[in-house]
Amino acid sequence: MELGLRGKRALITGASKGIGYAVAEVFAEEGCHVDMASRDPAVLEEAAQKIRSAHQVNVRTFAADLSKPEDRARLVEACGDNDILVNNAGSNPAGALEDIDDATWRASWDLKVFGYINMTRAFYARMKARRDGVIINVIGTGGEKMDANYILGASGNIALMGFSRALGGRSPDDNVRVLAVNPGLTETDRAVTMLQTWSRTQFGTPDRWREALASRNLPFGRMGTSREVADAVVFLASNRSAYTSGTVVTVDGGNVNR
Repeated sequence: MELGLRGKRALITGASKGIGYAVAEVFAEEGCHVDMASRDPAVLEEAAQKIRSAHQVNVRTFAADLSKPEDRARLVEACGDNDILVNNAGSNPAGALEDIDDATWRASWDLKVFGYINMTRAFYARMKARRDGVIINVIGTGGEKMDANYILGASGNIALMGFSRALGGRSPDDNVRVLAVNPGLTETDRAVTMLQTWSRTQFGTPDRWREALASRNLPFGRMGTSREVADAVVFLASNRSAYTSGTVVTVDGGNVNR
């Protein structure tokens, strides 16, 4: 399917690995130029080089901590005219209310919740001025199927889902689309870390995370893949999904119903 993305430019945050890298790779496959942002410049450049060597598109990298206003400002200045923004930077640690201290709570929300919101505010203003653009927030199903042992992430995800729906319901007035994708448990390094936390809660040790995974009765007997999430993100960003805004698309194999 031709998605009409050839020659456009997308910024993906948290792009050095996992879902963010997969999103950048799929955009590049579609002929879209990509800007990749992440905190670790060495890992980021290695990831970008893989895409450059495989696809005839322009790839730029930006080492940035999006919890810092100065890094956000620098990124907006360099990429503010992009056609597409994919907010993907940030991860929230698992843990119950009593496990998470104030510093962890604030640092996590500064990067993911306020990072998404502030990036969206900056890019939306530019997209509104030129009456064109798409913003996709990659959030997570922790905001759909709440778990007290993932209370920080669940709370933040709920906030970002509401933010995406509220803004995306109005944004067509400015000819801009805003929407979100909620990945379920996806096969990434971060997923293993979360499974280790669940294993510690369930079995008293992080080493039995594979048992913790099996006990979750996942659809199709497996986690999702980063590529499966990325395919959804890129399709939604394309003109093939031009009548989609203000919605949250769940990519979890149907697990929210279990």
